[in-house]
Amino acid sequence: MKININIDKSCAETEITINCAVMSDELEKVISSLRALDFKLTGTKDGQTHILDANQVLYIDTVDKKTFLYTKSAVYETNMRLYELEENLFTSDFFRSGKSGIINFNKIKSLKSDIDGRIIVVMDNNEKLIVSRQYTEFIKSKLGRV
Repeated sequence: MKININIDKSCAETEITINCAVMSDELEKVISSLRALDFKLTGTKDGQTHILDANQVLYIDTVDKKTFLYTKSAVYETNMRLYELEENLFTSDFFRSGKSGIINFNKIKSLKSDIDGRIIVVMDNNEKLIVSRQYTEFIKSKLGRV
């Protein structure tokens, strides 16, 4: 892979152009990471609204009709519904893990097959989450097992 960087002080906005013969899995991952860097989420904690980069979020969970964003060091409540977050994060490496959760694939440290076709994932903060069997296809495809 060849990388060219052109620094131009007259440039008003950073622009990334990718030239390739074919779209590869590696290239899709790079594009996904770039999109996640640019996507912001808002969450409240201690009465203050915080702006978070999507790539800071380890996972998203809904409990008692409230949606929470989990980072390595804090938990934020968001007004967005889970399906809205899923739609907005679709182009990133976030995936639905169950009826009430979304996981950032890039923040998974390890994974293990569980009974009934489920997968147990260990996140960067060492928290364990379960991916129900209905949603394991994303992980399998990312690992090249489909």
